Amino acid sequence: MVSIIDLWLPILVSSVFVFVLSSLLHMLLKYHQSDFSGLPEETKVLEALRPFKIPPGDYYFPHAEGMEACKSPEYIEKATNGPVGMMTICENGPPTMGGALIGWFCYSIVVSIFAAYLSSRAVGPGGYYLEVFRFAGCTAFVGYSLALLQNSIWYKRKWSSTLKSMFDGLLYALVTAGTFGWLWPGL
Repeated sequence: MVSIIDLWLPILVSSVFVFVLSSLLHMLLKYHQSDFSGLPEETKVLEALRPFKIPPGDYYFPHAEGMEACKSPEYIEKATNGPVGMMTICENGPPTMGGALIGWFCYSIVVSIFAAYLSSRAVGPGGYYLEVFRFAGCTAFVGYSLALLQNSIWYKRKWSSTLKSMFDGLLYALVTAGTFGWLWPGL
């Protein structure tokens, strides 16, 4: 068995590689630009919402306080008349990437720690590259991709957006797996 401490290098290096790869994917390929659409008559919608000073958070509308309320004629009428939707309200101001990038890098470290843990329980010191690759890659794919399916199932995110993000996760998993296979400790 390999100690997690002995895997600090592949954990850190794979996280850096994933961070760089994700930056390149989003800056160069730009296939995520179609993940979100603009609102029709956006200016009017923003002007209509602004007076409400909606605090940052996640919202579902029309909102019901439980399953019984969903059966009420008032709620059914609101839902039938629409619009029905979910939205996330962010802090006002120009978007900043600093906090998100730090969070993403920390998340990549967490995924790599799980990949290290499971791989270290399955493969001993001096393990074969492909054996390490298989365990680290599978674990990283689960960490980067599988939970994204819930966004389309429950939150109605476009399947194309979810599948593109899962493809990114596959690439991140392959990079993680390759890094672990390369830097796996010997006997």
